[in-house]
Amino acid sequence: MRMSKKAVAVLLGSLISVNAYSADLFVTVNSHHPVTQGAAMVLATQALQQKNQVRVLLCGEAGDIALKSNDQVKLKPKNISAQQMMQGLMKSGVVVEVCALYLPNSGKQISDLIDGVKAANPSDVAKHMTSPEVRILSF
Repeated sequence: MRMSKKAVAVLLGSLISVNAYSADLFVTVNSHHPVTQGAAMVLATQALQQKNQVRVLLCGEAGDIALKSNDQVKLKPKNISAQQMMQGLMKSGVVVEVCALYLPNSGKQISDLIDGVKAANPSDVAKHMTSPEVRILSF
């Protein structure tokens, strides 16, 4: 079976556009476990390096990694904490938020958070996470 040049061009064009597609990755972290938090940040970093847009939401005890006063566990092999990895993401333009219920239920204030971490707006988060281009990764 012979394909026309136009059909081949359309097929190749669609394959190229599929391979060039980058998705938004919405990473939600709920775990208090440092290794799980670290894994979330490592994968978010890898996704960012692969030209994907990344947004991070910290909920429940995971919100504690955004606290200024939180002593962080250093993870091997690089002896870096999940918070330090998260700060690297933020320096690259990644939005990091604590869920809207974290601050009022933890007794913390926005001033207790490291610079750059925001309190999430539920309406904005819902709009973002229901967008067809967004893939959700939960930890």
